[in-house]
Amino acid sequence: MKNLLFSFFFLFVVTTGFSQSFIPYYGTVVEQCSQSNINDDLTQFEGLGLKRRGTPALQNTLDWLKGKYAAYGYTTSQVVEDSYTYQGSPSTCKNLVVTKVGTLHPNTYVIVCGHYDSIGGTGTNDNGSGTACILETARLLQNIPTEYSVKFINFSGEEDGLFGSQHYVSSIVNGTSPKMDIRLVINLDEVGGVAGLTNDTITCERDTNNNPSTNNAQSATMTNQLISCVGLYSPLNTSLSYAYSSDYMPFQANNEVITGLFETNETTHKHTNTDLLIYMDPVYTFNVAKATIGATMHFAVAATTLATSVFENENQVSFYPSPAQEELNITMGTLLDKDYTFSLIDLQGKVVMNVPIENAHLIETVSLTGLAKGMYMAVVTTSTKRITKKIVVE
Repeated sequence: MKNLLFSFFFLFVVTTGFSQSFIPYYGTVVEQCSQSNINDDLTQFEGLGLKRRGTPALQNTLDWLKGKYAAYGYTTSQVVEDSYTYQGSPSTCKNLVVTKVGTLHPNTYVIVCGHYDSIGGTGTNDNGSGTACILETARLLQNIPTEYSVKFINFSGEEDGLFGSQHYVSSIVNGTSPKMDIRLVINLDEVGGVAGLTNDTITCERDTNNNPSTNNAQSATMTNQLISCVGLYSPLNTSLSYAYSSDYMPFQANNEVITGLFETNETTHKHTNTDLLIYMDPVYTFNVAKATIGATMHFAVAATTLATSVFENENQVSFYPSPAQEELNITMGTLLDKDYTFSLIDLQGKVVMNVPIENAHLIETVSLTGLAKGMYMAVVTTSTKRITKKIVVE
C-alpha cells in the first residue's frame, strides 16, 4: 500500500485526442456487477483477520480466493499458486494467478492485479477493496471470449516491500522463454473510499518514472483509455496522478506498460486495526468494480455481442495460428478437461491425426509435420463434449 509519506500528488484533468465509444454489450456485462457481491466479499475478507506473512489468516485468505474462482467456473489448471520466500522471512508466501486464455493473442496478457496481504489490521480497504473488484471482474469475464489473454493476480508480500510482485516479474515474467508478452498491467490498490465523504472520483495512475522512461508514453496512452472507460462504464469522475509504491512498480521497472486505480479520498485508517468496512464506502468500491470490468473488456478486446454458438459462448475452445504451418496450438477455455482427444479430419472424411492429450495444460501444442497443405476439421473430444472447427494448414 502507498505510504502516507508519499501521498502528496498533483491532480489534473487530462485532455486527449483518443476517442472511445460505449459498447452496448460491455455495458450489459458491467450492469451485472453486484453490490451484494462487493459487500459480501468485503465482509468475508475482513472476517479473515490480519493477513501477514506466516499467519494462518494469509493462508485462509488464499484458500478463500481459490474457492471464489472455482465457484466462478475457473478450472484447477487455470488457478495456479506461485510460491516464494524472501530474505528476512522464513515463511513461504504465495501469489494466486488465474489465467483466462485469449482467442486471437493467447500469448499476450492483460494483467489485472492487487495484493491480498495486510499489515496492522484486516486491511479491508487496503486491499480488500481492490481484491473485491478483481473478483467481480473475474466472475463476469469468466465465460466471455477475449482476444488477449487475461491474468487475474492476487499478490502477497506487498506490505512488506512488493515482494510478491517482484518475485513474479523476475521468476515468471522474465523466466518465461521467450519473455512473457504483457500488453498492460492494471493495478487496484485501496479503492474503498471514505465513509461520510462524497466519493465520486477515482484517481487513474500513469507511469512517470525515469528508470526506465521508455514505457511512459504508452502508459500515458493506456491511462487515457482507462479514464475513458471509467466515464463510459461507471458514474465516477476521474483525476490523473502518477504511479508509485504498489505492485505495478516491479513491472514498471521491467519496462512493462502499467496503469492503476486508487481512491481519491484517501483513508486515514490504512495499516491500522481500524481499516474496517465501517469506515469505507462500499458503493464507491462497487462503482470502481464497474469501471474495472469495462476497462478489462476494453483492453483485452472482449466479444462485443452475446455469443449464440456453443463454441463461442460456452467453451471458448480455439486453435491457432490460423493458417497453421508446423505446429497447431489448442486452448480449451472453460471446457478444459484433464484428458481429451484431438483429431484432424481431411475433406474426404479421413482421420489423418488422432492424438490423446493427458493431464492437459491451458495450451497444448501438436506437430503438423508431414501433413499435406489444405483445409481440415479440427476435433476435440472430451468425456462429455465434441467440439469441431475448420482450420487451414499451409
